[in-house]
Amino acid sequence: MAENKTKPTKAGVSEFLNGVENPKRRADARKVAAMMRRATGKRATMWGPSMVGYGSYRYHYDSGREGDWMLTGFSPRKQNLVVYIMPGFKPFESLMDGLGKYKTGKSCLYINRLDDVDEKVLEKLIKDSVKLMKKRYNVN
Repeated sequence: MAENKTKPTKAGVSEFLNGVENPKRRADARKVAAMMRRATGKRATMWGPSMVGYGSYRYHYDSGREGDWMLTGFSPRKQNLVVYIMPGFKPFESLMDGLGKYKTGKSCLYINRLDDVDEKVLEKLIKDSVKLMKKRYNVN
């Protein structure tokens, strides 16, 4: 069975965030980092070269594939800030209605800038997703 290519690294999160070119994106990333630290009580870890993750959990698929992944995290990409909501968005539909301007993938929340969303709603979304993950999985 193939291993995940994206794994925790020893790279420094502060150095990574300091290297974000766009000053607004850098500031937004720092705000999201603080939200995630409050939600998880965990220190940030780099996952691969561009993802900042908090905590971890072990998953097992019916196919036999298993591995470790971040409990929550984000990536300050050039085009948008990506927030990883691991349970997906269906359990949080009522929160999503009040979030603001965003796009989603399966577990990815794409935000152009934090000014586009209600930060209190975003933080609640992160906290609630972490709580749900803790109910579903044995987390670290």
